[in-house]
Amino acid sequence: MEIEYNNLYTHFVFTTQNRFPCIIEKHRERIEKYITGIGNRNGCKMYAIYANPEHVHFLVSRSPEMSEKSLVDLISKASETFINKNDLCNGRFFWQTTCSAFSVSKGDIDRLCKYILGQPEHHKKQTFSEEYDKFIKYYQQTLSERT
Repeated sequence: MEIEYNNLYTHFVFTTQNRFPCIIEKHRERIEKYITGIGNRNGCKMYAIYANPEHVHFLVSRSPEMSEKSLVDLISKASETFINKNDLCNGRFFWQTTCSAFSVSKGDIDRLCKYILGQPEHHKKQTFSEEYDKFIKYYQQTLSERT
């Protein structure tokens, strides 16, 4: 059966290996554009992306043919190769072997895009570790409320 319409919004958080702050500001936009291009070429639409020194947030609507796992594998491998081939960080670049994927409702798209694009201001008030702990607590609580 063909899927005529889908509403598959996912907020991904990729973290650099050992949370080392190796994404350099002067290369940030180039890395974001590359990741965006990977999604676009694979039936996904990027709504927002921001590459912090030790982590990247991005919000996409996925094609129904593209699982979260498939997209993660594709983006992580291709972007690691791109960053290393083009010397866009100091030393060898790797993502952590795990990432996070959070489903998002259509009504939360605007709020989440503002949050992602506002990362520089956000991280003046809260570290990535604090931010990530809040995400996990929120989603675990939401999950436990449903079960």
